[in-house]
Amino acid sequence: MVKRFKWMIVSVAPIVFFLVFQSSSLSQATEIRIADSTGDWGYPNPYRHYPRGPGYVRMSWVFDTLIWKDAGGYIPALARSWSFDPKRLAFIFELNPKARWHDGQPLTSEDVVFTTGYFKRYPYRWITIDNVSRAEAQGPQRVVIHLSKPYSPFLSDIGGTMPILPKHVWERVANPEAYSDPQAFIGSGPYLFRDFNKAQGTYLYEAFADYYQGRPKAGRLIYVRSGKPLVSLLTGEVDLASIQPDMVEPLKQKGMVIIKDERGWNKKLMINHRKPPFNEKAFRQALAYAINQKEIIDKSHRGFGTPASYGLLSIDHEMYNPKTPTYSHDPEKARRIIESLGYQRGPDGRYHRDGRPLKIELLASTITVGGQSIADRDGEVIKKQLEAIGLQVDLVSMEQTTTDSRVKNWEFDLAVSGHGGISGDPRILNEMISSHYGAGSVNSARYDANPVLNKLLEDQMVEMDERRRKAIVHQIQKVYAEDLPAISLYYPDSMAAYNPKKGVVWFFTKGGISKGIPIPQNKMSLVR
Repeated sequence: MVKRFKWMIVSVAPIVFFLVFQSSSLSQATEIRIADSTGDWGYPNPYRHYPRGPGYVRMSWVFDTLIWKDAGGYIPALARSWSFDPKRLAFIFELNPKARWHDGQPLTSEDVVFTTGYFKRYPYRWITIDNVSRAEAQGPQRVVIHLSKPYSPFLSDIGGTMPILPKHVWERVANPEAYSDPQAFIGSGPYLFRDFNKAQGTYLYEAFADYYQGRPKAGRLIYVRSGKPLVSLLTGEVDLASIQPDMVEPLKQKGMVIIKDERGWNKKLMINHRKPPFNEKAFRQALAYAINQKEIIDKSHRGFGTPASYGLLSIDHEMYNPKTPTYSHDPEKARRIIESLGYQRGPDGRYHRDGRPLKIELLASTITVGGQSIADRDGEVIKKQLEAIGLQVDLVSMEQTTTDSRVKNWEFDLAVSGHGGISGDPRILNEMISSHYGAGSVNSARYDANPVLNKLLEDQMVEMDERRRKAIVHQIQKVYAEDLPAISLYYPDSMAAYNPKKGVVWFFTKGGISKGIPIPQNKMSLVR
């Protein structure tokens, strides 16, 4: 059962007084409560949110971008219009003159110019701004962002993801990750940040009355930690929650609306391809033949899921390659490959080489789609599948943050993890394959061993023609599926339920929020 909380802000800072005074003047009393089983996703500003999708979404209520997505695609946000000049390699944005910061100051082109420069000096791990050479203000509402070379994911990676910062606040901040002043949360988004209780995992936002797209529908937005979404929804404690498929019928009977996402999130097996025997492509392929994707779905998730493409990109993606190599479950073939690498099965049925047993440590945690943590059996099923071909597997279960840390530091053999973004811009391939793009991601294979793959990844980033880019992306999926620096396992059935009586229509964003976050918490639900 989710408890109701009393909120209190104690501060003498003038800016907090302003925010409280302004928000208290709202006439709205509507309150929207969203359930989340994890709770703590960090403070909602660019430098302090946790680097997974739910952390970005928490921040997006407070900080707006130049453009955004609704259910149908890109729409104006801070920029009411935009265009691309191929001769100058420049994107031109016309800003909305009604845009204001939460402290009442106008948002201008100088803020956008400042933001691009600030993120170059102090990188924000959610975007790549390397290909931006400079930004210039041409009057208070026009900004031109010049590229150093063609950059095909620009609208997704920068236009629709880069949070714009107020220059008058951040120009004096030299250590953004440690900046905790209340002014660090002055944004231009539809909601004012009021409170975050790290221990309880709760967030409180209040509507920004002067929001340039109109007053938000709900006066207050609250995130609460709840490990029982079915109970929380049925009792009216929350209005929106991610759910498991077996919860659908009882929620429908109580009048809840059920929404289902495209396959934009995948569970995958991370592989430490830097150490033997995982550094051999043949051994990684043997692992793929040993793993039965369908069995994992059936035993761990009662059949609610779809086997994933080995090329990483979602099978729902418009650039998905249907000819991507596959690995049907074939234990005998897996054994033949392992034996071709010099391993022999001992009396115990386990593989050995040079008198040493082939032991593997498998890390598992409980993260599933959209950052909602629930218990699953993926690690147990995979352990049995690998043991069935003669591998000795030590399964170690731990918190997701610990798994992330060990994977990031290459302190692992195999690890079960997962991420979204695979239905968004195909730049996700670069982030989840290359160390150059994915150095800050705990889900990236950080694989640079194949020069052909490296070149394809670079080529797709500078190809502005969509047809030619699609052909390159098809090739990336093919080569990646052959090399298998990580093994995609399945797409879980991602569902959510909400209470329609609150007058808010929630939806999963096509291609995901921002660069591909598969969470049904698009701020447009509370704006339009």
